[in-house]
Amino acid sequence: MTQTKTAPASVQQPLGEFALTAETLYDKCVALARNLWWSWHPEVINLFRDLDPIRWRQLDHNPIALLREFTPERLEMRAAELVLYSRINYAFRRLKEYLTETPVWGKTHAGVLGSKPVAYFSLEFGVHESLPIYSGGLGVLAGDHIKSASALGVPLVAIGLFYDQGYFKQHLDEKGWQQEEYLNTKVENLPMEPARGKDGKPITVTIDTRTGKLLAKVWLMRVGRGNLYLLDCDVPGNSPEDRELTSRLYGGDNRTRIRQELVCGVGGMRALRALGIMPGVYHLNEGHNAFATLEAIRECMSDDGMAFDDALREVAQHTVFTTHTPVPAGHDRFDGVLIEEHLGPLRDALGISFEQLMGLGRVEPQNEHETFCMTVLGLKLSRKANAVSNLHGHVSRRMWAHLWPWRVEEEGPIGHITNGVHLQSWLSWQMQQLYDRNFPVGWMGRIGEPEPWQNIHDVDPGELWETHYALKNLLLAFVRRRVSRQCRRRGESDDVVEAGRNILDPDVLTLGFGRRFATYKRAALILSDLDWLDKVVNDPKRPVQIIFAGKAHPADEPGKKMIQHIANLRHDPRFAHRIAFIEDYDINVCRHLIQGVDVWLNSPRRPQEASGTSGQKAVLNGVLNLSVLDGWWAEAYDGANGFAIGKGTHHVDSAVTDRRDADALKRAVTAEVVPLFYDRDIDGLPRHWIKRMMNSISSLAWRFSAHRMVADYVHHTYLPAAGGVSSDISAR
Repeated sequence: MTQTKTAPASVQQPLGEFALTAETLYDKCVALARNLWWSWHPEVINLFRDLDPIRWRQLDHNPIALLREFTPERLEMRAAELVLYSRINYAFRRLKEYLTETPVWGKTHAGVLGSKPVAYFSLEFGVHESLPIYSGGLGVLAGDHIKSASALGVPLVAIGLFYDQGYFKQHLDEKGWQQEEYLNTKVENLPMEPARGKDGKPITVTIDTRTGKLLAKVWLMRVGRGNLYLLDCDVPGNSPEDRELTSRLYGGDNRTRIRQELVCGVGGMRALRALGIMPGVYHLNEGHNAFATLEAIRECMSDDGMAFDDALREVAQHTVFTTHTPVPAGHDRFDGVLIEEHLGPLRDALGISFEQLMGLGRVEPQNEHETFCMTVLGLKLSRKANAVSNLHGHVSRRMWAHLWPWRVEEEGPIGHITNGVHLQSWLSWQMQQLYDRNFPVGWMGRIGEPEPWQNIHDVDPGELWETHYALKNLLLAFVRRRVSRQCRRRGESDDVVEAGRNILDPDVLTLGFGRRFATYKRAALILSDLDWLDKVVNDPKRPVQIIFAGKAHPADEPGKKMIQHIANLRHDPRFAHRIAFIEDYDINVCRHLIQGVDVWLNSPRRPQEASGTSGQKAVLNGVLNLSVLDGWWAEAYDGANGFAIGKGTHHVDSAVTDRRDADALKRAVTAEVVPLFYDRDIDGLPRHWIKRMMNSISSLAWRFSAHRMVADYVHHTYLPAAGGVSSDISAR
């Protein structure tokens, strides 16, 4: 080892600090960066940011990439300049304590899962923006799920795929048309390491198909107390085509999709076996992962000598299936040729015919014209199935009622567990400080209880409003940087770039919309009457401004046209200074929006929104929701904690529904939202608006937390599936 030189007097550590060599200091920072625990602890995020704020932003907030630009000696000098020694020591100590302590909730309530952990399968995980292995809500939900499982001490391992190009980077050309760019991610800049088996060797799994073998290596990523295992097909031994198989999320055709799902499901199960992990529960986050059940059946037959039917019943007893898609076209379907090519060898091992296998994925098993549906397979091979909101439960039971024709629709075996969000990932640092000053000591350990949140009503209204106003200014600074950069990249004039630096006004009512640009989410609903919108945004006394962000799937032409329509409003002088479109929507953009806007706008075509967790994130920061009564908002809105679009009904004709909802949205904005926001007292405070902010926080933040969601899964699905007994006490 290279001998460490003593730091010069100008960078000596202060008296009273722990003695740290440059290498030790550097190693502690690396250890912090290699567990994603840091990503939901603002004091650690701020620590990395302070090392080099400009590079931190340029590197997508990636601490490993940042640290690779430092030598131990340079890091030591920077730490001395900023007096970071105690902060580094404190953060490192907190991480070690977090990893070694036994969470009370998990120890008390997780029961049998301690020896039979949950295996959580998902095709995407949105843990942090520096890890582009997610596309939107499904992945972010999965990331929040495993973070809260870590916090509660629920024994859970997660299984997914590693996409070295991730989801695409979005840019709009001079015509406002979405362009997709895929960038290779450097593995050395990610907190991953090869997963190793009992023999200490890196794990590679093999999956047989009729046209050859598929190989996948396994990576380990640490997320707090939990492990996330990611399978990667870029390995020697695969064909050039198959080495690219896991390069892009949701890329390619149906053949690519089935091969990705085969690797995640069957390959994921084989990775668990190689790791020596014997799950008590298989949780399938959407139908993409349902092939895992077939491999679990094969294992039962091989290990315990069971017949296929008996093994199926055994596996189904331990399987939890979550459906997220209320739109029929959103469920994966494969023809018989693809199924036989990829599942043929597994079918042979199961000892069943092609017709029997196809029947497992069909609503009508004998219908040769019906394709193989992954959701049908997931529902048939699970004994615990759930939708992700109360309304979505009704929609799902109706959608799949023909699977159980002998049951009354409302008795279909699909329940619901409403989604929630991981508080620490989405709560702004400024709002957390406000809560810390006004909430009971230790409130962060009781986020699933309603009582601590009631203290928001004792907060000084001026203090709450000033905190919100500060976050709004941070958002507008972010938007201006992004808009001016977008203009510069397109080669636009200096005047246009300068205009981008001054877009929007912090004193103006600001609406935010951030979504995947699928047509049913109706991003342009508020733009349906541009003459009305002109009057609203340019009202001389009570103006409104709107910030949009979102991606359309590369193959979704209608979604791209919607983006183009919104983005090109910047060329209309009526809207150029009042409407902004932010490119490349991701976790970072979402975080800025839900923390800084005044109103979070959500306008899906009811009842096609399964849940919609972005509005739950906004609640944590005092942002009010203006939403169609769909998904989570249908069970959250009480008349005094936000705003509703319409009355919770929809017409059989979608065109009529759209017209009706557009009128309802206009009424809500002009008759409710705008007047309430601009109703100020002698001190300039919107007292009634602030009261509604407080109502929103006190009534919703605890109900729609991921801690509550994971606790519900433990009590209502995991423990019964693992053979345990539920105490049915919510997360504290």
